[in-house]
Amino acid sequence: MRLAVLRSTLYMLLQIIITPPYALLTLACFPLSPHNRYRVTSSWTFIMLFLLRNVCGIRYQIIGAENIPKTPSIVLSKHQSAWETLAFQKIFPPQVWVLKKELLRIPFFGWGLAMTSPIAIDRSAKKKALEQIVEQGKDRLKQGFWIVVFPEGTRIPPGQRGKYRIGGAWLATHTNTLVVPVAHNAGELWGRNSFIKHPGTITVSIGEPIDPTGMEPGELNAQVEAWIEFEMLRISQKNQQKA
Repeated sequence: MRLAVLRSTLYMLLQIIITPPYALLTLACFPLSPHNRYRVTSSWTFIMLFLLRNVCGIRYQIIGAENIPKTPSIVLSKHQSAWETLAFQKIFPPQVWVLKKELLRIPFFGWGLAMTSPIAIDRSAKKKALEQIVEQGKDRLKQGFWIVVFPEGTRIPPGQRGKYRIGGAWLATHTNTLVVPVAHNAGELWGRNSFIKHPGTITVSIGEPIDPTGMEPGELNAQVEAWIEFEMLRISQKNQQKA
């Protein structure tokens, strides 16, 4: 545990040193095209992943990489950690996220996030938020971006399940865009709001794409939830240790 604390402290110090100047760099890229801005911004996440691997000892493996479609799609994923917000930018093609608009107000991090063309919504405006997701989602897909949605809306501790919100499924059924369900166990190594990052290997499982044509949002949402939660039981390191 002591070594994990030292590694986590070093990672945090390096992040504090690197992030502010990088945020200013991303702001300077505002005149560039959305995809070029994304390339600059996402390179910060690659640095963080390098540090997580070489300083904290966190690695990952992918199951089902062959299921990633060739065309822009919608990723509906489990949300346990800050790790997946970094790693997905390396695992999947250029992407935008559906997120709560408050995140854009965070100094440095939020500024860089704003340069990635996110779909920033007000969760309290439910109907208006759904309309915004569809309107801006169509625009981002037309630009060639993938869209990442965490249906539970917030990070959920390992072994627990949050309420799966319908926004991602709503977007998919209203744009006839393939849905890629994703499960992972990142929270077992780097928990929600946890300073300590434990060494080990995270498993990311990518399911077969789901064609939403002819489906209702609720039906699609339930199918995605069933697959993700079943897969979570299969890849959980804690369940494997019990077995």
